[in-house]
Amino acid sequence: MNRRDSLSVLFGKRKKSTSKTIAPPLPVTGSFLPYSGIWGFEQAAHLLRRTTFGPTHAEIKQAVADGLDSTISLLFQDKPLPDPPIMYDFQNDPLAPQGEVWVDEIETPDVNGLRAARRRSLRGWTYMNMLHEGVNIREKMTLFWHNHFVVASTNDPRYTYTYINFLRENALGNFQELVEGITVDPSMLQYLNGTQNSKNAPNENYSRELLELFTIGKGAAAGPGDYTNYTEDDVVELAKALTGWRFFDVDNPTLVQANFIPNRHDTSDKQLSHRFNNVVITDAGENEYKTVINIIFQQDEVARFICRKLYRWFVHEDLNSDIEVNIIEPMSQMLIADNYNIKPALMALLSSDHFYDVAIRGCMINHPIDFLLKMVRSVGIDLPTNINDEYAIFKQIFINMRELEMEIYDHPNVAGWKAFYQAPQFYKLWISAVSLPVRTRFSEAFISGFNISGNPVKLNVLDFAASLDNPFDPNALINEIAGVIFAHPISQPQLVALKEILIPGLPDFEWTDEYSLYVSGDTSLEAAVENKLKALIGTMMKMPEFYLI
Repeated sequence: MNRRDSLSVLFGKRKKSTSKTIAPPLPVTGSFLPYSGIWGFEQAAHLLRRTTFGPTHAEIKQAVADGLDSTISLLFQDKPLPDPPIMYDFQNDPLAPQGEVWVDEIETPDVNGLRAARRRSLRGWTYMNMLHEGVNIREKMTLFWHNHFVVASTNDPRYTYTYINFLRENALGNFQELVEGITVDPSMLQYLNGTQNSKNAPNENYSRELLELFTIGKGAAAGPGDYTNYTEDDVVELAKALTGWRFFDVDNPTLVQANFIPNRHDTSDKQLSHRFNNVVITDAGENEYKTVINIIFQQDEVARFICRKLYRWFVHEDLNSDIEVNIIEPMSQMLIADNYNIKPALMALLSSDHFYDVAIRGCMINHPIDFLLKMVRSVGIDLPTNINDEYAIFKQIFINMRELEMEIYDHPNVAGWKAFYQAPQFYKLWISAVSLPVRTRFSEAFISGFNISGNPVKLNVLDFAASLDNPFDPNALINEIAGVIFAHPISQPQLVALKEILIPGLPDFEWTDEYSLYVSGDTSLEAAVENKLKALIGTMMKMPEFYLI
């Protein structure tokens, strides 16, 4: 299959041609058993693209040399949390001067622009963490949990920091403990009205999403108010059990922590339905929320639910009956057997024979953050040495992502980004008549260069080429670039066409000679070599293959 046609296949379209037809997508095969096939550059690149942001040529080569098992171990290696964000462009905060950490300091209400400055800091810091994470899955998992436990529109940036740092700290931990923590997270109590949930006015927003979106899912409709996995009556009763929490401490409202108020809590018995074995929840005060979650986690469907979401995030959109039987079921049973610790089951999925099936590679349209960081990390940009300038660059990149409809901390709704749940389009939703020109504009801007707060930003194509094994041979150069930024090798016709971009109408030795002279120190050739590489890489970043992962 010609990989240039990949997006046409993904969108179910065919080129208008009488001489050639497009083959249907390859069937997905493989099992949950450990992968025992070839471990080479393509397999290593596939693993790192799905688990990190924008792997480099050097990182992929190192993964090949290390082998699958060692690379998986490195991806899941524990590491210290990143330093908290600093105030980088604001001098009027009396508690956190420029260059200092602000996350533990209250907002001074009469200081204009303070909240906006902290929000800018948090945004820049968020992307910087992704950029600097290296070969580790934690940032991809943090983003996964952010899309799973959605919180948006939190006014105080301290709350958002506390929330995202909790997800990061527990990204590979215990799912049940994650649910417990997020249930009384101050940002979640604000977002889903937990702070308004009291015995005199029960609010069902969180109890409903706890069941439908966070733990077990609805299942097929079984009758009026009965969703197979829970009932409407369960939503009502669980809301009562979760009463009494506020997102702030009434005795010390400056602290970012939830507070339980006993006289707001419903102390009556809560009768659950047959879906939860008709269990009765008795009063447990401030620990009653843990009772609720423990009851939910007695249902095996919780494991299947979260395994499906992990599968769709890391592997493929199509959860057909074969996938359910051969992948989701053994993965969920592993999760249950390990008391809902995420790491072992996810490691097994990413080490499985199924994950390395050729049909899995390139089956996803990359989301906007993967698209952006493929340019910024895989190809590379020169970053300023001044930390304040780096914050400014990534804050602006954060803001520009709004145009691509993937703004962190501001999901479109509580279900998260549509591409991970809305059938039948799923990942195809990332590409539209609106977003495709924006992606093109982004890639053109990074190739030509632009300015943020006085700092030039552009892809360093010269260093990228120098990082490859054989940049002197135009054929090897193009194939190696494709190996880093494309999910599949390019075809011979594509190679010929791309070489015409690099050295139009010229024999191969012309590039070899020119590049050799430049590398040997002839600075007069730097601009010419750079422009040729910019034309080549700029063209490749507009190809459909660049949007696949």
